[in-house]
Amino acid sequence: MTSFLKNLGGHTGRVILALVFALPLVFMLVSSFKPDDQIFGDLGSLHAFLPVGALSLDNYTGVFERVPAARFLLNSVLISSITVVLGVIVNSLAAFALSRMRWPGRKLVLTAVIATLIVPFETFALPLVWWVNQLPLLRVNGFHLEWTTGWMDTYQVQILPFVANAFSVFFFHQYFQSIPKELDEAAIVDGAGWFTIYRRIVMPLSGPAVATVAILTFLPAWNSYLWPLMVVQSEDLRPVMVGISYFFQLNVGWGQIMAYSSMITVPILALFVAFQRSFVNSIASTGVKG
Repeated sequence: MTSFLKNLGGHTGRVILALVFALPLVFMLVSSFKPDDQIFGDLGSLHAFLPVGALSLDNYTGVFERVPAARFLLNSVLISSITVVLGVIVNSLAAFALSRMRWPGRKLVLTAVIATLIVPFETFALPLVWWVNQLPLLRVNGFHLEWTTGWMDTYQVQILPFVANAFSVFFFHQYFQSIPKELDEAAIVDGAGWFTIYRRIVMPLSGPAVATVAILTFLPAWNSYLWPLMVVQSEDLRPVMVGISYFFQLNVGWGQIMAYSSMITVPILALFVAFQRSFVNSIASTGVKG
């Protein structure tokens, strides 16, 4: 009887916790199909979470009429995807050098990398704007290529500053520590170099870590708002999060806001569902070795 009550309490707690996280998403999705007056009319009842009433796709069509949503989505997909690919490569290489190779000062370098985690982005955002504005840039001018200065209002200013990530390096480092180093020694005996060990031994065994880093890199890249607001002026280069501000100009359409929010939330949920098992496995196995 005692174990039954414990199980019942545990399941009840999980259900309540799931509802706390799920109900706002359900409200957002359901409200995206309702007109504004019905959204506010249903707030006092359970109808706010149910697909009842005058449901239509008008809010979704209105989103594309009000903002260049397709362009914003394409920009965010491009920026986030490139950031993830480059981030996995760069951070895994750095972690491999810190965890598998022996060289003087590697522990000090790892400590310095981890220390950067305590510095919030807002503290170095303005200096970073100044630095990227001093970097050389190769632009296409008609049929000619010319060198100019400043990365402002480009795709690369939204990608390259966020490729190297201290947490991703630390996460890869911890996961690589759980892979037996005897594999490296056997590969070296067979004549393999360090890059071959990285490419053919360590990375194929690190699928869960790669999936986790991909998710954790994709999320901030997709949700980026402050940085593109500071460095991007052209509408053709703006990501989806900046597009939210368009709906608060002049007449606020809450149904359209819910529709737009649903459109930019679904890719995140789909990514997590696709890599959920790998994400959980990597979190569980990262702490096997310190």
